[in-house]
Amino acid sequence: MNKLLGKRALVTAGAQGIGLAISRQLLAAGCDVFVHYHRSAEGAATLAAEAATLGRRFSSASADLTSTEGCNPLVAEAVKFLGGLDVLVNNAGSLVGRRSLLDAEDNFWAEVMSLNIGSVRRVSRAATPALIEAAKSRGGASIVNLSSLAGRKGGHTGSLAYATAKGAVLTFTRALSNELAPQGVRVNALAPGFIAGTYFHNTHTTAEAAKASIAGIPVGRAGTADDVARAAVFLASEYDGFITAATLDINGGVYAA
Repeated sequence: MNKLLGKRALVTAGAQGIGLAISRQLLAAGCDVFVHYHRSAEGAATLAAEAATLGRRFSSASADLTSTEGCNPLVAEAVKFLGGLDVLVNNAGSLVGRRSLLDAEDNFWAEVMSLNIGSVRRVSRAATPALIEAAKSRGGASIVNLSSLAGRKGGHTGSLAYATAKGAVLTFTRALSNELAPQGVRVNALAPGFIAGTYFHNTHTTAEAAKASIAGIPVGRAGTADDVARAAVFLASEYDGFITAATLDINGGVYAA
């Protein structure tokens, strides 16, 4: 039996890259899905068509997740459309730019933190009442936070702020799990390594650096967005399971906890 059939999911940054793959696989697993996007309206439209074909309910909205004023109305709209919330996937985040400690002035540092860990906090806070209600009435609820291999290892040159924020996502995941587990909400994280074809690497990683990264992956290839999406769907399906406060590393063997 498909454990996600009829479940209601919100995915942030869910209309491009890894988020798009997660949204697609949640739809295929039987979820009704609400997708947040910032600029990826075309991806959201594609998902709407795919959802209709599958017979799943789908809607989307654009929002700025770097402020409470952006997050709260988004979550409220998602909960209203879906009729509740069983699964939250916090996928929004970005390197923003490669800067060393000496070059990362306060405004830049604050921007990276606000987008990568602040958005997770804000969206989770807004969604928690609905998730707790689902846990009480439907047997559990699940949060999946997207971190990064950078949050494990520290990242490559120029990713100090990003790596720090993604490390904070891992700590936030463990701490929030402790807070919400007694109320039936599981909280877990994913830490993807080098995922080819994403906006992140297309924008911030040179071809030479990408080649070097792939050469260091034990399984001999880069990851794909679908590799991450499958793991996200697995953790989402553990809404009534025994896995919480965990981080699933998806890196082809580069990092072993």
